[in-house]
Amino acid sequence: MRPKRFVLLDRDGTIIKECHYLSDPQQVELLAGAAEGLRQIQEMGLGAIAVTNQSGIGRGFFDEKRLLEIHQRMLELLTAESVYLEDIYFCPHTPADNCSCRKPLAGLVEQAAEKYGFNPQDSFVLGDKPCDIELGQRVGAITFLVRTGYGAEVATSQTVAPDYVVDDVLEAARIIERLIALETREIVNNAARL
Repeated sequence: MRPKRFVLLDRDGTIIKECHYLSDPQQVELLAGAAEGLRQIQEMGLGAIAVTNQSGIGRGFFDEKRLLEIHQRMLELLTAESVYLEDIYFCPHTPADNCSCRKPLAGLVEQAAEKYGFNPQDSFVLGDKPCDIELGQRVGAITFLVRTGYGAEVATSQTVAPDYVVDDVLEAARIIERLIALETREIVNNAARL
């Protein structure tokens, strides 16, 4: 049996509204299409994990306790929509720290893959910044640039080449569903030829 597949999502500008160095849980606001898209992802039997750079900690703008409060608020809003995340992975470092967990490096994805036993190459990566797309490309995943957050600007600048450019998480979920259906059909057809 094939292991569970995962969708790896950026947090700010993808699931919740982009706020520069978000440090107040009361400012957490789900983006349009995020909860509905995550619900569709769940209904397909896929796992959903947030993977986020949070250099505000390393820069001293807020601490890890405050970050956990922000994540708790996001999870409360998702729960109210009958949606959940399997996990949230974050990098607290600044670019100068040269850590292996800051996107676009794959440290966080490797940690998640080890914990949940999935192959990153079978995953889907969604985000609104070049580092999200580059992360997905590094691990061999299918990448989606969402036009929410900074995504519309990134799409116009063409600084990265995602597999898909979509309006939001919901549109990405619909494409993922079609891709999985095509893969399943191909597997069935190949088996029939044997």
